[in-house]
Amino acid sequence: MMHWFEGPLAAFDTETTGVDVEQDRIVSAALVAQDTTGGRVRTTRWLVNPGIPVPVGATEIHGLTDDHLQRNGRWPAPVMDEVARSLAESCATGRPLVVMNAPFDLTLLDRELKRHRASSMAGYLADVPLRVIDPRVLDKHLDRYRKGRRTLKDLCELYEVPLDGAHDAAADATASLLLVRAICRRFSSRLERLSPAELHTLQATWHAAQARGLEAWFTKSGTPEAVDPAWPLRPALPAAA
Repeated sequence: MMHWFEGPLAAFDTETTGVDVEQDRIVSAALVAQDTTGGRVRTTRWLVNPGIPVPVGATEIHGLTDDHLQRNGRWPAPVMDEVARSLAESCATGRPLVVMNAPFDLTLLDRELKRHRASSMAGYLADVPLRVIDPRVLDKHLDRYRKGRRTLKDLCELYEVPLDGAHDAAADATASLLLVRAICRRFSSRLERLSPAELHTLQATWHAAQARGLEAWFTKSGTPEAVDPAWPLRPALPAAA
């Protein structure tokens, strides 16, 4: 019997102007899909002219310059609509959606929809069930006492997953998808009886516990810092009075 993690999966990733989900912008995005382990990966890409300067530090990471984005990127409003519709259509087929560090990419997309479409992820998903699989949350829960970093690059090296062209949205999305397959195979005895919907619910609990643990570590280290426990999407901030 083939387990769900060997079957159809999709994965989403973005490259951005920075790491602030409330203020930064998407400059590229990709949605990839694969029907079975080893099958052909289908890729949809978007390139965005964010309308604001791209910091040098961000360009050094993903290689996308202001000039390139102004010449080749599209305006954000139609792109965000296409991205959200594509995610909703993929989820409507029952395909689990892989997102590495989901609260970042999904929240940033939600804020871009608010900014450019006066909408939200919830507005596009409507009654479509969202079943997110986050390899970062999975790995931290299933191998919680392992020391070391847990970036996409680190996890790909650990689970022997190829990552060709890191910090390219399509490359990162593809690697994340393959990483979920690898993690689930390694821990199949603990995951094979769970459906994607059940795993989605459990990951929300696991991420919240991980956030509390990280907050406690910051406090113990003398550098208190709040860590948002929400997963896979952070709630919108209340409007200023």
